Amino acid sequence: MTTPIKLYRNAKSGHCHRVELMLSLLGLPYEAIDLDMANGAHKAPDFLKISPFGLVPAIDDGGYTLADSNAILIYLVQTYARGSDWLPDDPKEAAEVQRWLTVAADNIYAGPCAARLVKVFNVSLDHQAAVKKAHDLFKVMDAHLADRDWLATGKITIADVAGYSYIAHAPEGGVDLAPYPNIRAWLGRVENQTGFVGMAKSPIPELV
Repeated sequence: MTTPIKLYRNAKSGHCHRVELMLSLLGLPYEAIDLDMANGAHKAPDFLKISPFGLVPAIDDGGYTLADSNAILIYLVQTYARGSDWLPDDPKEAAEVQRWLTVAADNIYAGPCAARLVKVFNVSLDHQAAVKKAHDLFKVMDAHLADRDWLATGKITIADVAGYSYIAHAPEGGVDLAPYPNIRAWLGRVENQTGFVGMAKSPIPELV
């Protein structure tokens, strides 16, 4: 592979960061293209050809375009690391990975992601409800991680990559991670991976 993958992103988006993190962990060359979303770059005709719903992240891999962060994680691993631990072939382990991808798209989105959208991007959402959903999720996750290192299997998978970004940055949404030692230890394990790259940080408001 010689041509870098184009990653269309917002640098403060956790959805975009999980794709950038996966690219970096796999050691794949990529070009990050920051869209001026405040001025409607994500709705421009050329970008809508890449991402028909006008959403980031999106990639262009040698002419193959794809939007949706979790779909991109699957594509990257199946294309460049097929048969690896990132997305196991075992049916039960694959199902566990998918279960946590669903959590990323549902519980994480409605909880820590939504709370952060309010505080970082001034999105009009119910912040109190999002914080409650975040803590409800974190209680389950912290218990789940009490006797295991990773979310889905005995090794790091795309499930951990999909879950990392918004949970690591939950304090930016006013959600305190202090009560969850197992989650914090899991975040540390992700950050210790070769190729780890962090997301741009925002100011942390009062934690609840």
